[in-house]
Amino acid sequence: MRFSQPNRRGLLQGMAALGGSSLLGTALAQTGKVAWPSKAIRLVVPFNAGGATDIIARTVGEALSKRIGQPVVVDNKGGAAGILGTDAVAKAPADGHTLLLSLSTSMLINQFLYTKLPYSPQKDFVLLTQVAAAPVTLVVHPSVPANNMKELLAYAKANKSKLSYGSWGTGSYAHLAGAYMSKTMDADMVHVAYKGEAPMIQELIGGQLQLCFSSALNTKPFIDSGRVKAIGVTGKQRMDILPKVPSIFEQGVQDDAYSIFGWVAMGAPAGTPKDVIDQLYAHLREIAKDPKLIERIVAAGFTPMMNSPQEFQQNYQRDMPIWKQLVETAGARLD
Repeated sequence: MRFSQPNRRGLLQGMAALGGSSLLGTALAQTGKVAWPSKAIRLVVPFNAGGATDIIARTVGEALSKRIGQPVVVDNKGGAAGILGTDAVAKAPADGHTLLLSLSTSMLINQFLYTKLPYSPQKDFVLLTQVAAAPVTLVVHPSVPANNMKELLAYAKANKSKLSYGSWGTGSYAHLAGAYMSKTMDADMVHVAYKGEAPMIQELIGGQLQLCFSSALNTKPFIDSGRVKAIGVTGKQRMDILPKVPSIFEQGVQDDAYSIFGWVAMGAPAGTPKDVIDQLYAHLREIAKDPKLIERIVAAGFTPMMNSPQEFQQNYQRDMPIWKQLVETAGARLD
């Protein structure tokens, strides 16, 4: 039986909505498209289990599995700032059965930070979707006499060489943004890198640091208790998890360095068939409506996105020169 183009498209969309992999696979075989998925999906997270990225990956994996009728197995391959796991996906078969869920760090920033990178973020991946925006908070020790961004910048400028800022690692946003602030204010602040956000926040609470950028997931309890003081959040909008904390942008400090934000996103190996990408994104678009997924993204201090591959590509190209400039300003280069 032959279908006109509109009717055939409508039938396939209806089958996709049912989430039945056997029906969808049969229909795709009849239309000459790739029968996907034909086995379990491996969703690689290039960071250790238990973090916010891992939590989102498992929530996405659970919802996606229900729609496609195949298991989605989250594979945590942490190490080397996300390089190991990201490289594993870059070298995986391009059949839509190995996917990446990572941060802007490994998918964008590392190409400017590392002199030697085993993969090319722009050549070795298909950009699927930005699952969530990941703005961060800017917090200070209560002893710092500043209550907003303009006061903090003035204080840093007036106290040259007297302030320290923390980060969760060289090349992280916390490092790059702090270095940008130091240079633009001629503040000569000292950068202190930690192995993770938790020890950095404890040092801030203890007064060993004066300020740092950090995720809302880590800072919210201490903001609420008054042990640290919130100056603002990056990006252009307030966070749902911290509705009373204004963005740095709305405070009138609209430098790209503070308006930009990281993200949690998904990718696939370069060469993955377009019709597989289209099918996958159709499912992702539907699971983005899941209240459970939305709740977990917001609770982690992120903002739900789940945009299209085309929108992701546009955002990527827009943000890339900003991240490159931030790395150059910080003078951060790693082997």
